[in-house]
Amino acid sequence: MTQTMALLRRLGLPERAELRWLSRDSTGREDAAALLSGAHPGRVVAMHGARADVLLARNDRLEYHVLGLSPTLAATPITGDWVLAGEERILELAVRHTTLSRPDPRGTGVQILAANIDHILLVLSLEHQPSLGALERLAVLAWDSGAQPLTVLTKADTVADPAATQRAVSDTVPGMEVLLTSAVTGLGLNRLREIMAPGTTTTMLGASGAGKTSLLNALEGRAEPVREVGAAGQGRHTTTSRQLYPLTDGGMLLDLPGIRSLDLLASEEGVDETFAEITEAAKKCRFGDCTHTVEPGCAVLSAVEAGDISRRRLISWQRIHREIAYRDRRGDAEALARQHAQWRAESRRRRSR
Repeated sequence: MTQTMALLRRLGLPERAELRWLSRDSTGREDAAALLSGAHPGRVVAMHGARADVLLARNDRLEYHVLGLSPTLAATPITGDWVLAGEERILELAVRHTTLSRPDPRGTGVQILAANIDHILLVLSLEHQPSLGALERLAVLAWDSGAQPLTVLTKADTVADPAATQRAVSDTVPGMEVLLTSAVTGLGLNRLREIMAPGTTTTMLGASGAGKTSLLNALEGRAEPVREVGAAGQGRHTTTSRQLYPLTDGGMLLDLPGIRSLDLLASEEGVDETFAEITEAAKKCRFGDCTHTVEPGCAVLSAVEAGDISRRRLISWQRIHREIAYRDRRGDAEALARQHAQWRAESRRRRSR
């Protein structure tokens, strides 16, 4: 491994991964990097308007730089992007292998929250009864990003039978690992350290007050400020900007503000993976476009009546599909579909290597 690759691995580049530059993909040039004299690879750790905080692999070490953006960039960089940079500007972007996106809260276009994430921790606190509906929505976002999701139940020390909630949550996110943790007792922290290993990038999704900052403090031995949670379970935001941090054990953490809006920007694939039992049963429906509401020969409704599928899960599935359909009618569904197809194809390509 070259010194440059070793430095990039410290920034979260997975082992045996390669960076493919957008200019090479679009123009067919064999080595875009070689044509950029004096450029150095690195990663965007934070964005501030038209300026980026970047860690560059330069002079056999990682150097921190605040850089402008070249007007010829194929896209606007976001936190987590891999880049090539000169003395003053970011010159190239690498193809993103995952993107975490949602509709812009202002109601215009798409907000890409972060890029090139390997693991997404869906964090819920056991201090108050977890919202299974909120978890399902987070799971759709996570599966659709192309990253590997994991549900993390925090504050396991605050309830008498955390395993019972763990079982209920496992039924809500089939196919996903559900981990009990406690920042007080250390439960589950070693497993999280295995996940957040060198050459990986992890982020946490969850409402304010879910315990994300406390969990990070326990993992890293830090003392970042933690705000009190109200009696109803709501918290106030401690994290205020998206930023990449190096972890003690070698991985990278993308810190996100608590998500107030759980609007969805999802493809059918993300929904299918979140509601895997409905997806599997639907294969036996009489009609290929069955909505699982009133159609004769609906295998999903039959499974609900038999108790094999939760009625609450079906109602949640229907609600999410209505929301996605409404979003597509309002926006440019074709453009959104093309963007998601691009990210998903890139993610599958990397996973198959």
